[in-house]
Amino acid sequence: MRLASYNVENLFNRAKAMNLEGWAEGRPVLESFARLNQMLGEPIYTDQDKAQMVKLLTELGLSKSDKGPFVILRQNRGSLVKRPKAGGLEIVANGRTEWVGSLELIEAPVDLEAMRNTARVMIDLQADVLAVVEAESRPALRDFNTEIIGALGGPLYRHVMLIDGNDTRGIDVGLMTAEGYPIGQMRSHVDDVSANGEPIFSRDCAQFQIPLPSGKQKDKQLIVLVNHLKSKGFGSLAASAKKRLAQAERIKVIYQELVAQGEAYIAVVGDFNDTPDSAPLEPLLKGTELKDAFVHPAFDDGGYPGTFDTCKAANKIDYLLLSPALFATVTAGGVWRKGMWPGSKPKRWDVYPQLDKKENAGSDHAAVWVDLDL
Repeated sequence: MRLASYNVENLFNRAKAMNLEGWAEGRPVLESFARLNQMLGEPIYTDQDKAQMVKLLTELGLSKSDKGPFVILRQNRGSLVKRPKAGGLEIVANGRTEWVGSLELIEAPVDLEAMRNTARVMIDLQADVLAVVEAESRPALRDFNTEIIGALGGPLYRHVMLIDGNDTRGIDVGLMTAEGYPIGQMRSHVDDVSANGEPIFSRDCAQFQIPLPSGKQKDKQLIVLVNHLKSKGFGSLAASAKKRLAQAERIKVIYQELVAQGEAYIAVVGDFNDTPDSAPLEPLLKGTELKDAFVHPAFDDGGYPGTFDTCKAANKIDYLLLSPALFATVTAGGVWRKGMWPGSKPKRWDVYPQLDKKENAGSDHAAVWVDLDL
């Protein structure tokens, strides 16, 4: 069996603000959007809240219209705002129950060749079980499988599943499996909460059960926990690290519960947004028996220790963490970078011929894989 994980950075559509060149442009938009969305959900809007909402709406380009360059304000019933003819912006609702509507990010299509390069990576991986990070929805994942992978002549994944998570930007985690590897029981952890009642997972820690079809492990199963931990890109670094730590601690508990239930083959995979030596990942990498596939003697990192952007050690953020019994079955592993922009001075790794400019990259992330003797 080949197990892999790949952050695809959306398949068909992506929030327009996330397509801006560099964090300097896109980050303020997404931060203002997240903050305003949080405030709009409050049952009561204080005068201080209203003043802050006006400020955020203005920053998002919504002072004169419900449609800005990156965000749409939908007021379906009742009104949140009033825009007097004399100018200005006023919050007229006194709480969430006084209006029905939403704040939504405007989406833009992913570059066509980038889309195809994403598919080429997924085809060349030849994974039997592929964890996918940052996919829009199950229909998008399903259609990408049939319309893009299929159009390029690749073998289609037989089973495709994605459970909608906590993120409003359409960057969820899912699983695709080949013929002979049906997806069994599934469990979402979107409702796992911390002591203050806030959701622990920014997206989800989606739990998938894969029955092992034949051979010496017949009647056993593989459990895959697919994750996308809190990024460093939004909010303070300290707050982001605290969130990732809480997420890692919760995953540790989930893993230990599975072990206590007698599960031997467990993989915790995905984009963890931090390095192996970081404090937030200590609960997983030092507090459990999980082993990073990268340290297996049969694993080939291709000459670069990282998985994101320039693939330096500081960019090692994508993981295949394996339980001891699963780690013992590894026969090979590696990092697939042909869909990543390699830089130009110098060119760091070989890429697809169709990847001739940075915008055509399938993702900023490499795919990681292992072969398991199961």
